[in-house]
Amino acid sequence: MQLQEILYSQGFGTRRVCAGLIQQGFVQVYGDVAGDAPVLCKDASAEFAPVGLRFRVQGVDWPYVEKAYLLLNKPAGTECSQKPSAYPSIYTLLPSPLRLRPQKAAVQGVQAVGRLDQDTTGMLLLTDDGKFIHRMSSPRHHVPKVYEVTVKHPLDARQVDQLLAGVVLDDDPKPVRAAACEAVSEFHLRLTLTEGKYHQVKRMVAAVSNRVEGLHRSRIGGLALPADLAPGQWRWLSVADLALVSGV
Repeated sequence: MQLQEILYSQGFGTRRVCAGLIQQGFVQVYGDVAGDAPVLCKDASAEFAPVGLRFRVQGVDWPYVEKAYLLLNKPAGTECSQKPSAYPSIYTLLPSPLRLRPQKAAVQGVQAVGRLDQDTTGMLLLTDDGKFIHRMSSPRHHVPKVYEVTVKHPLDARQVDQLLAGVVLDDDPKPVRAAACEAVSEFHLRLTLTEGKYHQVKRMVAAVSNRVEGLHRSRIGGLALPADLAPGQWRWLSVADLALVSGV
């Protein structure tokens, strides 16, 4: 594949922009031997095998990925929307190539797998793989998501039992149950859900006569939010990570 096509597929701009980056000397390509320094390439039509390719654009190293899978530690005061209404968008936390990856759909770049409220923090997945988004979002696949909930009033065994047995939300006569529920401390509830409804955690807690004061997602599937990933930071998901989050 031509180098300009590789850069285009990774979201570095139009084909013309990608060719310009190469011709102006902003692109270096790594060889097959680990530890070798990247080599400057100014030929936009130079051919490379994209799988496994690593390159440097304007001083930043990038791996070639056919589909992008990311983990973001969402900070408070951000919206999971391309067009936020009141708070900054989570997408501004990502470098432009990830926001501009070309897609056949109308929306470019990686998309959040589900949404977290603007005041909710923690683990958020993003990808440009539509099948992965569907699989992770579908209630049929029962992907567990763990939330650390700070509540206003002291917890008791009755509230935990109610959440496990099921509570009725105002828009659905069918009870919604927690897959797991634990009172970690007097004001700290750990709640595991396998489906996602609008403001579900807040509404479930309200249904047992309490109130959410703080909400943080700490785990999806078998993958926990890394302790060294600060709020606002992101990283690539490895093959092993993907197996943990999706259970495959």
